[in-house]
Amino acid sequence: MGSYLQRLQYRVLVRPEDMPPSQDGFEVIGTFNPGATVLDGSVVLLVRVAERPICRPGWVGLPRWTHGRLVTDWLPQDQVKWIDPRAVRLRSTGQVRLTFASHLRTCRSADGLSVDRWDESRFIPELPWEEYGVEDPRITWLDDRFWITYVAVSRFGVATALASTKDFRSYERHGIIFAPENKDVVLLPERIRGRFVAVHRPALATRLGPPGMWLAWSEDLKSWGQHEPLQWAREAWESARTGAGPPPLRTESGWLLLYHGVTPGKRPDDVGQYRAGALLLSHENPGRILRRTCHPILAPELPCEQQGFVPDVVFPTGLVDRGATLLVYYGAADTSTAVVEWSRSELEGALEAVESAPSNKGEPA
Repeated sequence: MGSYLQRLQYRVLVRPEDMPPSQDGFEVIGTFNPGATVLDGSVVLLVRVAERPICRPGWVGLPRWTHGRLVTDWLPQDQVKWIDPRAVRLRSTGQVRLTFASHLRTCRSADGLSVDRWDESRFIPELPWEEYGVEDPRITWLDDRFWITYVAVSRFGVATALASTKDFRSYERHGIIFAPENKDVVLLPERIRGRFVAVHRPALATRLGPPGMWLAWSEDLKSWGQHEPLQWAREAWESARTGAGPPPLRTESGWLLLYHGVTPGKRPDDVGQYRAGALLLSHENPGRILRRTCHPILAPELPCEQQGFVPDVVFPTGLVDRGATLLVYYGAADTSTAVVEWSRSELEGALEAVESAPSNKGEPA
């Protein structure tokens, strides 16, 4: 399609109508942005399920999780100002509230291209810093466990937390690892010189430079330091926002990191267009970018990607290596979960050498 990577196969795997609401009085508006991994020969998807209160004329429902259940704070419409389809600002305090709340559900697929079954277990908000939802999981197999980084949203802000599991039926929480505002955190699937490595995306409240991703190091996966800039937006298609997609994949040439970039919206309530690109990082020094795609490799071209709760979004969050091909799982228009199959050689051929490969530090371009 156009100048983007050829879609060898493409499927919409999960739609909102496939998922019943967690309780009466709510509707599912999104099943998207899944973490992906392989367990016992099957692909496991940890899918974000977004729910909102069923509308009452003249009122705006603002949901939150408490004691394992969703409750709704109802406000008259004139007491809020809409920011975009996802959020409102309270006129009385200036506080931002989401119009939906998310939890996570697990499904399994033998071929990676269709859903065979759903697990009964759910990963639902339990802690104060999760009251507005848990979102956008990424899954990394590391040290004999699956480690899940996820976004924890609450009145305290947007943070990244860590959980782990061996079977996706029970989970252990390990707390917040990147304080607000920070998200799109992915872990490398092996230690580098004995330490763990994460890519993260702090928010830029003061726009002194272009948005970008950072690298951090840890001895225990819980305390992170030695932060350093990894990548900053260089092209127009990623100038509004950029962040990591699935956890990096080891290839013969380096770590393959898919990421998303956002073009600025044309109106205040327009979040912009989300597209995807890729970086190749050094095996020994993941802070060194060897090659990159200067042009997007995936963009919202299909109706399910252009129309939905948030239009014009493709948001990759999961990747499964099939040898000659790659299965990339992503959220389409913040509504559905889709998968695209790419040729691995075509993707690697789209990576271009970076002029500053010996050192990507210094002044952003």
